[in-house]
Amino acid sequence: MCGRFIDPNLRGTEVEWDEKKIDPIPRRWNVKPTQNVLIVAQAGRTAMIARWWLVPSWHKGDLKAWKPSTFNARIEDAATKPSFRAVWRYGRCLIPAGGYYEWTGAKGAKQPHVFLNAGNEETLWFAGLASRWSDYLTCAIMTRAANDDARDVHHRMPVILNAEEREVWLAGEDDADFGADARLRHHPVARFGLEDDGPELIEEP
Repeated sequence: MCGRFIDPNLRGTEVEWDEKKIDPIPRRWNVKPTQNVLIVAQAGRTAMIARWWLVPSWHKGDLKAWKPSTFNARIEDAATKPSFRAVWRYGRCLIPAGGYYEWTGAKGAKQPHVFLNAGNEETLWFAGLASRWSDYLTCAIMTRAANDDARDVHHRMPVILNAEEREVWLAGEDDADFGADARLRHHPVARFGLEDDGPELIEEP
């Protein structure tokens, strides 16, 4: 799964973005579900802000009444799950990230690990789904079985797309191997709290 990640550093990169859309909030190193995140929508590759915790369009009631944990979606079965199947074809998006965290160990003494891109590009591009509910744009990060670079820490990982896969994902294609070749590096970091933030979170202790 993916329960915390790092904002991407897209400012001043070779990618052409509207600075107003990629810089709505200061960069964060401890992004949590229900917070606003940057996504790249399918239509026109437009940068948008979405709430990280997908709420399906058919949900009746207020926002707090939606209880299922839909900040992640399994790529193996999202197409058939009631919460995700309506946006599986037409709600594809990309969620850029600077890295993400996973934890090992027993409850109360869990050890965080940060995962970063092992290649030359700093940004990781997560496959995502976006859903418009009421006045909110909401999203989920796709997950898959961990590959060799991640499974020693956790059995699941985000679906991290290379340049070719990004286009295919956004076009609506199905491929159970999306993200299989993602190259990652990881190391343990100091334990941190819910409200802690800053670049020191990813430093080796």
